[in-house]
Amino acid sequence: MTQKLVVIGNGMAGARTVEEILARNGDFAVTMFGDEPYGNYNRIMLSNLLAGVETEEGIFLNDLAWYRDNGITLNAGVKIERIDAAAKTVHDSNGVATPYDKLIIATGSYSWTPPMKNVHNPKRGYHQGVFAFRTLDDTRGMIRYARDHERAVVIGGGLLGLEAARGLQNHVSHVTLLHAMGHLMERQLDPKAGQMLQASVEGKLGIKVITNAMTTEILGKDRVTGVKLADGTVIECDVVVIAAGIRPNTEMVANSGLPVERGIVVDDQMRVEGQSDIYSVGECAQHRGSLYGLVAPLWDQAKVLADHITGTTDVAYTGSKLHTKLKVAGIDVASMGLIAPEHDEDEVIVYNEPKKGVYKQLIIREDVLVGATLVGDNSKAASLIQHFDRGTPLPEERSELIFDIGGPAGEQSPEEMPDDTQVCNCNGVSKGAICGVVAGGCGTVSGVMDKTRAGKGCGTCKPLVQRIVEWANGGAAEEDPAASWYVPGVPMPKPELMAAIRKYELKSVSSVFAKLVPGQKEDAKSKMGLASLLKMMWADEYVDERDARFINDRVHANIQRDGTFSVVPQMKGGVTTPAQLRKIAEVAEKYDVPMVKLTGGQRIDLLGVPKEQLPAMWADLDMPSGYAYAKSFRTVKTCVGSDFCRFGVGDSTALGIAIEERFQGLEGPGKMKLAVTGCPRNCAEAYVKDLGVVAIDGGRWEIYVGGAAGAHIRKGDLLATVDSAEEVIRLTGRFLQYYRENANWLERTYSFVPRIGIDRIREIVIDDADGIAAALDAAVEEAVQAYKDPWKERAEPATPGQFRTSLPLTVLPQVPVRS
Repeated sequence: MTQKLVVIGNGMAGARTVEEILARNGDFAVTMFGDEPYGNYNRIMLSNLLAGVETEEGIFLNDLAWYRDNGITLNAGVKIERIDAAAKTVHDSNGVATPYDKLIIATGSYSWTPPMKNVHNPKRGYHQGVFAFRTLDDTRGMIRYARDHERAVVIGGGLLGLEAARGLQNHVSHVTLLHAMGHLMERQLDPKAGQMLQASVEGKLGIKVITNAMTTEILGKDRVTGVKLADGTVIECDVVVIAAGIRPNTEMVANSGLPVERGIVVDDQMRVEGQSDIYSVGECAQHRGSLYGLVAPLWDQAKVLADHITGTTDVAYTGSKLHTKLKVAGIDVASMGLIAPEHDEDEVIVYNEPKKGVYKQLIIREDVLVGATLVGDNSKAASLIQHFDRGTPLPEERSELIFDIGGPAGEQSPEEMPDDTQVCNCNGVSKGAICGVVAGGCGTVSGVMDKTRAGKGCGTCKPLVQRIVEWANGGAAEEDPAASWYVPGVPMPKPELMAAIRKYELKSVSSVFAKLVPGQKEDAKSKMGLASLLKMMWADEYVDERDARFINDRVHANIQRDGTFSVVPQMKGGVTTPAQLRKIAEVAEKYDVPMVKLTGGQRIDLLGVPKEQLPAMWADLDMPSGYAYAKSFRTVKTCVGSDFCRFGVGDSTALGIAIEERFQGLEGPGKMKLAVTGCPRNCAEAYVKDLGVVAIDGGRWEIYVGGAAGAHIRKGDLLATVDSAEEVIRLTGRFLQYYRENANWLERTYSFVPRIGIDRIREIVIDDADGIAAALDAAVEEAVQAYKDPWKERAEPATPGQFRTSLPLTVLPQVPVRS
């Protein structure tokens, strides 16, 4: 008979436990409650989200389809207020009682706020500019607020505080880290290691660190202006992030009469003390007096709980030996066991190289490794963790534990690793689990990562995952056939796909799926890439299907976080007129635009525009689209050039305008940003654009390709030096067309150019070694001639709902509140 299982908590521990139960074919009807209005995401990756190296989509572990596919009722954004153990019901914030046969409490932890004056505002929670760092909403709020401010203070020098400080550097110009203790990460590192880490954080990252810093007050009446320390020191700032530690979420459980000390008291089967049908798992659970904040112990707990609740009675969780191997703000750190000797007989081995930021300490007791600390070099961490976990005999030459002596450098080979060696700490994946997936027929690294989640946390274990897959596969990982596909839903590389499209004259996205995909199965993720490719290939013969476009392309505007859009009229080469400026100002006032901003591409951005107002605004502006939303040719940035600048040797403004007029709106596999600068002083940043043109003496121009100055930094490669503006335009078109035809979907030129090689690109674009230069010129000419300003068609919507009022964006529909 199917039992009713209720899970309070939809975080990493709660969702992982449900996954383990499902894997054991437990006969349960599962209902889950989560405080946050989302599916399940990886909290460890919030620091990467803050740093801008991960997207929100990339941190989610279980999407909504996973809950549906597994028959799980998810009540997201619904808080449980009381547990009635006698009646076996839980009562939520909507006043609804849900019965259970088995209950799992996985309420996790909350961010602890040290006592400080003025940290809270009675009307809005935290004082304006103050943030905790625990949830996705916390991270979103930090990113939004920090963008408009310059100086941040992070309170807390543990792992989370260091990651917050590193992430904030992506948004503000100055970060100060305050730590109340004498050295950083004092729970994992000894004072010497903590000081070494501090030196690296300050010297390599430019983050100011102040230890023994007790913050007593948040300054500022309406918003944060600084913080005050116990010694009277005032540090000016406009953003404060509190990452001073976590505390178990146990208040509701204690109020419900269940046993709570520091955490919810559980036995070796993860049952709440005195309860046969209530379990607890994760950071909120207290086992044998201990609380665990690392993920590896939580995965161990989840397995034992799942075994027991599905009928395996002879299982027990006996505690975990804590170890961690990670990058802290980009610096290698590993820690396990003791951080200082406890007995006079303890053997201590220390290696310290301050100039390189490397520190290693081992603590050995009776020939067993009982503690290790590594900073700046984790090359021997995996083997040390094995010795620590298993208590295996150590080499007599202790230096072999921390250095590769008398043999090739490197980690322990996969062959030597026991099957239960934990490879991925973030997701609790062992070598045996990886080998099992390979034995089951999955021989690609990406496939193994998808099936096991190994390497999908912090990412530091990816090289080891690859080595294990290669070893388990007999020496080499299989090549993932999908890796060469242009889009995931059509099993063809780009050249084959284009050949098939031409052969069968497929001019719409739906026709590609119908002809080229087995079973004619359509794939939503592939539609955008196919639409771009077809528009590039067929120009005005392309058959537009609106559902193949991303929202930006459907309404010719860039969607913002709150569901509004931006309006960016074209300003060729960054040049405008008083009449244009006057018109933009009048339109901004008329439609009460929340923000008017100068962009990095020398244009004016009107932000916060509702979708239904877009056609009327463009009609009033009566200016061409600036293409600030599409995977296309965007803009050409210019300096003032030779007309006004004392140093200018070429008319960069005129050439930039000519290039923008020529290639405006040109479709591509990725966005294309250009610049023309009138001399090598590079005021228009031409060296770091997808294509940049630089004037040099003698009336000549240098053309650079494959540059970048965003999340990736790369100076472009010199494609050619030419004698005329006409030659610049001709080679620009030829290069862009070659890129359009040969780049992967979403591959920017800064990846495309190194992949193909600048010498090979010169052979094709300059020397015509393949005899295709004329075809490239003709193809780009056809595309240019097919150009239409999308806002010229504003009076006739493509579909009835094209500019219909948008609902506010929500990540997940909220459960209705019952009266």
